[in-house]
Amino acid sequence: MTSGVIERPAELRALMRFLLSMSEHPAGLAIEGDAGIGKTTLWLSGVAAARERGYHVISARAGAAETVLAYTTIADLLGDVDHTIVERLPEVQRLAVDRVLLRTTAQGPSTDESVVAAAFAAIVTRLSATAPVLVAIDDVQWLDPSSHAVLAAVARRFTGPIGLLLTERTEHEGEGAAVHLRLGSGRFDTLRVGPLSLRGLHTLISQRLGRSFPRPTMARIAEISAGNPFYALELARAIDAGGSLSKLPATLAELMRMRIGRLDTDAQHLLLAAASASNPTVELIARVTGTDLAHTAELLGEAAAKGIITVDGNEVRFTHPLLARAVYTDATPSRRRAVHRALAETSAMLELRARHMALAAASADPATLAALDSAAAAGDRGAPAAAAELVELAIGLGGDTPLRRIRAADYHLHAGDLQRTRQLLDGVLNSVPAGADRARALNLLAAIHIHGNDFGRAVNCLEEALANSSGGQLRVQTLLLSAYALMNSGEIGRALRSAERAVTYAEQVGDPGLLSQVLAVRATIGCMSGRGVDMVSLRRALAMEDPHSDAPLAFRAEASYALMLSWLGELDAARERLAQVRRQCVDRGAETDLVLVAVYGTLIELWSGHYDAAGALAAETFERAQQLGGDHFRVLAHNMLAVVAAHTGREQDVRENARAAIELAKRYDSPRLPDWVVIALGFLEVSLGRHEQALQVLGPLIERLPREPGTEIISAAYLPDAVEALVSLGHHDRALPLIEALESNGRLLDRPWMLATAARCRSLWLATRGDVSGAVARIEEALRHHDRLPMPFERARTLLLAGQLRRRQRKREAARTALAEAVRIFADLGAPLWAERARAELARTFKGRSGLLGLTASEQRVAELAAEGLTTKDIAVALFVSPKTVESNLTRIYRKLRIRTRAELGRLISDAAARELGSHQPARTRR
Repeated sequence: MTSGVIERPAELRALMRFLLSMSEHPAGLAIEGDAGIGKTTLWLSGVAAARERGYHVISARAGAAETVLAYTTIADLLGDVDHTIVERLPEVQRLAVDRVLLRTTAQGPSTDESVVAAAFAAIVTRLSATAPVLVAIDDVQWLDPSSHAVLAAVARRFTGPIGLLLTERTEHEGEGAAVHLRLGSGRFDTLRVGPLSLRGLHTLISQRLGRSFPRPTMARIAEISAGNPFYALELARAIDAGGSLSKLPATLAELMRMRIGRLDTDAQHLLLAAASASNPTVELIARVTGTDLAHTAELLGEAAAKGIITVDGNEVRFTHPLLARAVYTDATPSRRRAVHRALAETSAMLELRARHMALAAASADPATLAALDSAAAAGDRGAPAAAAELVELAIGLGGDTPLRRIRAADYHLHAGDLQRTRQLLDGVLNSVPAGADRARALNLLAAIHIHGNDFGRAVNCLEEALANSSGGQLRVQTLLLSAYALMNSGEIGRALRSAERAVTYAEQVGDPGLLSQVLAVRATIGCMSGRGVDMVSLRRALAMEDPHSDAPLAFRAEASYALMLSWLGELDAARERLAQVRRQCVDRGAETDLVLVAVYGTLIELWSGHYDAAGALAAETFERAQQLGGDHFRVLAHNMLAVVAAHTGREQDVRENARAAIELAKRYDSPRLPDWVVIALGFLEVSLGRHEQALQVLGPLIERLPREPGTEIISAAYLPDAVEALVSLGHHDRALPLIEALESNGRLLDRPWMLATAARCRSLWLATRGDVSGAVARIEEALRHHDRLPMPFERARTLLLAGQLRRRQRKREAARTALAEAVRIFADLGAPLWAERARAELARTFKGRSGLLGLTASEQRVAELAAEGLTTKDIAVALFVSPKTVESNLTRIYRKLRIRTRAELGRLISDAAARELGSHQPARTRR
């Protein structure tokens, strides 16, 4: 047990509860308190206890001086990991780790905080397969921005036996760092560390100093320190060194100053260098201060003897962060600047040199600003959060220009900090003249609006940006964003025109990656507008696409191809392509893209008839949306949950998800955002036979069709339901344009889904107008199209109508065959509402047939289905009874008819049906 913790039984119990909890599921504990209160002592106890239990422990202790470098804390954490685990990571993640650890300068795909987070999460997950993993970080308030971004992303992904143990000083104002490192699942607790009792202080001082003090002295120490262990220990040291009880310093800062003041000036200068450096060593301190190495070691040895620092080999570390802070804050500004200037001159790293130059500057100077700009632009380690901070350092030094604000906003946007991006851009447009810089600022504002699904405002920004972009990549990027925003605003025609212009300009620019994106977007929009799939352009886009691109999923050719394969009805190929896209997103840690991948995957599995898989992906969408935050992600999640619930007959779940999605979507200028919950509601109402309500729900989508002539399944899945509702209510004229749109587009594009559903809709339309023979011909056509459409629900729905039509023609055997198959498919899929509809229709085919061969009505139904070759299970499904009930009926039937086999039963049923048919012939035909 670490010394000093023995007097904190409640805190230790909380720590042990946390370690027990994290052995089963994700758990977090933030130890909070004032400086010197004992947080680190508790933290060290937790780390030691975890190791004793056999846990994997990866730990880091952040420091105030270390906030200047990107990935400092992450590098410390990764330094504890066995290299063989890193070697098994995907290539892009392995490269990201090597860059963080400064083990490579090799060129390759870009790696940012998302990739590093994916690598870190993969490492922790693999470790947790063999033992619980404790990720322990001391002083999270000093995390560098890049490490903070990585840890915030990773914490959301933790599953299994993983714990996050943090300490944080809380005397500062505002939110702490720990609040942003919450877990995606599992419990996260806060342990507030308070002052020690008089008895606890006495025990601590006795252990550390090897002596005790009289009670009055201890009472005075407790009074001055307010129970702060570090403060009390320093007071006791001062008394032990001969200090007067009546003249003890009133504040901890004064006490630190008094302790350090006992050192000579040269030693204090060395300590200032140590406090200012991110990774101080004896050699570095000697070089920075211009002191002989031997003399440096001697002076540092004196400071170590007084308990101010420790020297481990060549490394120098303060025994407590408060001592480092005291050394740094008590130095005059000119001395601090001089040390930072010397550190800048000795640093080989561009980023570190620029930061020290900034800290050495009293005001803006061209060299410092240029160094900060260059360091931000370098981005060798893929740290946009760190790059943004460098530019903001330049702004803070007096280099506040619109261009730097735009650059900082761009970095913050890539780091995912939309709030800071918007803050930096506020007012910038008022001072940026017409031209490329103004266009860049407008593009960034548009990107913020797109992230928030406010596509109308995005379009307005992009229109002005186009007027300010003279050409090149900037114009292509603007047109690309414009095409995407217009598509999501429902202005498909304008979106396609923007995409066409983007392709024209991209061909001239000669950037393969950018051309791949615009070709993919044009193909998607063209398909949605009714032009079909431009396979030539799409294959070009695929050939030019960088597999490690960090472009949004909507601009990725591989994702577009997977999606359009699903529209073509090639669902197995679409699933395979989407799995590849998913792997790339996982490798790069593209969490927002994974939401869309899950959405696409849900639809593909739903269309394929894999309702369990669709439900799992819909649940994954919801879970990711909850972790990421953002109402637009939640709308997408509710969309998918509603669609799956509609197909599986869970009415209440459909309505609850629809209400939630529609309410959230009202906050955005994005008319398409809640489309799929509207489609789900319309489908549910049709499933329930509530056609008037279905028409009310689907009305806005029906009205939109003339403006958006494309009828691909992704945007027109509602059409078959709309037609059924209209026809059932007698609105034949209103239904006809919908049917004709499906027919004409289906023939033009040879799209099986359109052709099959169009033929079924036309059949229904003809049947309700009395043309049963015409309706049957069209339903037969629909079934032929279903042979090349791997969508079992759609086939079963067509079979249901086929059975109804054949029953109307008095072709009962054919009707039963079609309806029994429909029942089987619906039941196997898990679509109870439609299975019940098909069962009801099947039951109608048996009406009036009881009494044949002396059987009861229920026995007659079982006998006829058995004679048709259905298995016991199939008969049970068709009649909505248990297999045991079917067996009981068959036993009675065999006994009544004195037979033993189904073959005999088939002959008897056939003969009885023939006699019945003969008895119903008109009198003039009988002999």
